[in-house]
Amino acid sequence: MTRTSSPPWHHAVVTGGAGFVGSHLCAALLDAGTAVTCVDDFSTGRRENLAALHGRPGFTLVPGDVTAGLAVDRHADLVLHFASPASPADYLRLPLHTLETGSLGTRHALALAHDHGARFVFASTSEVYGDPQQHPQNERYWGHVNPVGPRSVYDEAKRFSEALTTAEADCHGTDAGIVRLFNTYGPRMRGHDGRAVPTFIRQALSGEPLTVTGDGSQTRSLCYVDDTVRGVLAAAADGMRGPVNIGNPVEISMLGLARLVIELTGSASDIRFIDRPADDPAVRCPDITLARDKLGWEPLVAAEDGLRRTIAWFRAQQATA
Repeated sequence: MTRTSSPPWHHAVVTGGAGFVGSHLCAALLDAGTAVTCVDDFSTGRRENLAALHGRPGFTLVPGDVTAGLAVDRHADLVLHFASPASPADYLRLPLHTLETGSLGTRHALALAHDHGARFVFASTSEVYGDPQQHPQNERYWGHVNPVGPRSVYDEAKRFSEALTTAEADCHGTDAGIVRLFNTYGPRMRGHDGRAVPTFIRQALSGEPLTVTGDGSQTRSLCYVDDTVRGVLAAAADGMRGPVNIGNPVEISMLGLARLVIELTGSASDIRFIDRPADDPAVRCPDITLARDKLGWEPLVAAEDGLRRTIAWFRAQQATA
């Protein structure tokens, strides 16, 4: 269990707060009594992700692009920088915006935190490990990344932001930390965002073949969004600099995931194999020893339970469409 159950903040700024993980963070903070200012340019985030938050005491939405700057009048004591295209479909469509969000956007978010004397947490990613030659990946591993490949706009933006966050803490004393998120899934994902879980669920519920890349032997480690949010807030409250891995150390192959989704949805869909994308990692699994020992955090939601919840949410979306 996470040691910290009540975040000790009065007002948090969440960049990318209309995104998948960002919107869940906004909700969790509000539930804990923290006022939230959500900043999003809606290039990939969705207004419907915030539908349940509008009208709640303490919630403010500020439409804006973090690359153009951040102006928040009210004092903030926590800044969570989650703005960035995160799915392959998004960062391949918005390569320059992805790089700018991970450079200018991070600089502006760090400046806001420094000016307010706030705790800053940067949402990095397991993609900084690239196609890893160490397995599982711990935070001391430097990664194996193609700096000019198709995924590089996302990978290198995150790696640069990690360096910038570290330099800001060293040079200006900003209370800054880094969390590396592994394959998070759950309600509010978009069915066409290119990631395996929403793609497989959308295809299964529509009776389409599930498209597995390569031979499906490549693995991922799936962490349900509620667990990810607990881990992020635990790292924020602890004050650790990190980086710290937040993810589920239980691996599943993509072929195994496709078969599990078919089983849980009761779908009659077949599996169709397609070409594997360039630089697609063969394995991805976090070593979460640091999170367990330092934060008292580990994931609690098993894959089948999390997938059932996610499938139920996708079914409900279909019913109201």
